Amino acid sequence: MSHKKRVLIVDDHPLLREGIACLINNQPDLVVCGEAEDRAGALAITKTTKPDLAVVDISLKDQSGLELIKDFKVRFPELLILALSVHDESVYAERALRAGARGYVMKREASEKVLEAIRSVLDGNVYVSSRIAAGILDKATGHPLATLRSVLDVLSDREMDVLMWIGKGYGSNQIAKQLHISVKTVEAHRSNIKLKLKLPSSSELLQCAIGWAQHMGEI
Repeated sequence: MSHKKRVLIVDDHPLLREGIACLINNQPDLVVCGEAEDRAGALAITKTTKPDLAVVDISLKDQSGLELIKDFKVRFPELLILALSVHDESVYAERALRAGARGYVMKREASEKVLEAIRSVLDGNVYVSSRIAAGILDKATGHPLATLRSVLDVLSDREMDVLMWIGKGYGSNQIAKQLHISVKTVEAHRSNIKLKLKLPSSSELLQCAIGWAQHMGEI
């Protein structure tokens, strides 16, 4: 057991956690040292079990996985993090890396790819798909194709969270409770989203948010 790399799984779907844990525990060089469904559990288990790697879902029931990744990097700077998500990598991969993850892999990938991502990050590498790697290189080198990025790239991580909750039908008070921020802050984010996306009215913001939530499979 001592020679195996210790992995923490953070996902709010029990069946998915069970499947990932089974996959990891069947490997000769890896072992699951803990599981968590939310931020509080993840931070507590990390403190007690000291994992080498945390596999973090981008969407958690009480907080964005991106915010948890940021928390991890502040509290446990040596912890390696792999983002594992159903969400489109073209939207969230770079955000996850900026937050502090060392890799991003989609849940739809084959088991072998997930294990490849885990081992690559544990070996000190950054793991993303070839498509995302090419996009990042284009931006770094000023390639013209880099301008063809998603309109939503102009939004901050928190603004993306607010947009998603708006699309799911939540009002400002409900969003504030979900994100543990003030209603005034939610309203400020709503205003910034409208400004950045050039949406002149709240109804157009709602239509945009619903379309985005549908696209991401949240509704």
